[in-house]
Amino acid sequence: MAEHLASIFGTEKDRVNCPFYFKIGACRHGDRCSRLHNRPTISPTILLSNMYQRPDMITPGVDPQGQPIDPRKIQEHFEDFYEDIYEELSKFGEIESLNVCDNLADHMIGNVYAQFREEDQAAAALQALQGRFYSGRPIIADFSPVTDFREATCRQYEENNCNRGGYCNFMHVKVIGRDLRRKLFGSYRKYRGHRSRSRSGSPRPRRDRDRDRHRDRDDNRDRNGRRPDRTDLDAGGRRKNGSPKRSHSRSRSRSPPPAREGSEERRARIEQWNREREEKP
Repeated sequence: MAEHLASIFGTEKDRVNCPFYFKIGACRHGDRCSRLHNRPTISPTILLSNMYQRPDMITPGVDPQGQPIDPRKIQEHFEDFYEDIYEELSKFGEIESLNVCDNLADHMIGNVYAQFREEDQAAAALQALQGRFYSGRPIIADFSPVTDFREATCRQYEENNCNRGGYCNFMHVKVIGRDLRRKLFGSYRKYRGHRSRSRSGSPRPRRDRDRDRHRDRDDNRDRNGRRPDRTDLDAGGRRKNGSPKRSHSRSRSRSPPPAREGSEERRARIEQWNREREEKP
C-alpha cells in the first residue's frame, strides 16, 4: 500500500495531494483546493508570487491608457526587471535557473521562480527578502516544491501552439535575449542546463580525434618541418627512429649464371675426358 501511494504521489491519481501545486508550486483553487498543498520547509527553489508587473497587464500589447506598446519596449522592460532580480538574488549564491511566468491567470501571473544550487543559499535569500518591497509593492516569497521545470512548463507554448493562451495551468516562461543570458549565466556555467552531469567520459567528437592524430604526426617532424627519412641512420648504425639497421645481404646483386654450353662444346669436352682417361696408366 505504501509503495502504491508513493508511486501516485503528485499525479492525477493522487486524491489527497494536489498535483498542480506539486508540479508548479501554484494552484488556481488556492486555499480552497480540495487537495493538500504540501508546502516545503526547505527547498533550493523560492517563489516570488506575482512579482513581475508587465506593462500590458490589463490588455496584452496595450498600455493602461489604451495605446499600443512596441513589443521591443515590452521585452526591454522585462529584461531590465530580470537583470535586477538576478543581481539581487545572486548575492546569496549561484543561481541554477531564474524563470518568470508569462501567464495571465491570477495564481501565476508574474510569478518568479529562482532555483539556487544549494538549499541553504535559497534559505538565506528567502530570509533576506522578508519585509522588502520592489517597485512599491511588497515581495511575497516562499519555498517552492518545483525542482524540475521541464515538468512544470507548457510544451505547447514552447512550440507556439498552446490553445489555452495565458490562462494555461502550466508555466509559460518568458525568454530573455541571448546576450543577456550569456552575460548573466555565462560566467558561472556556460548554460548548465545543457550539460551532462554524468561522471563517465563522454565520447570524443571525431574532429577532435582527427586533430590529435594530425598533431601526433606533426610532432614527429624535425625542426625544419621535414619528416625523418626511414632510411636515415645514426653513427651507431641504427635508424634515427631507434630501429636496428637491417642487413642488405639479400638485396645485393647476384653474379650472373654461367652461359649455357652448345652441343659442339659438350662433345669436345667429352672427347677430352675420354683421352685423359686413356692416358692414365
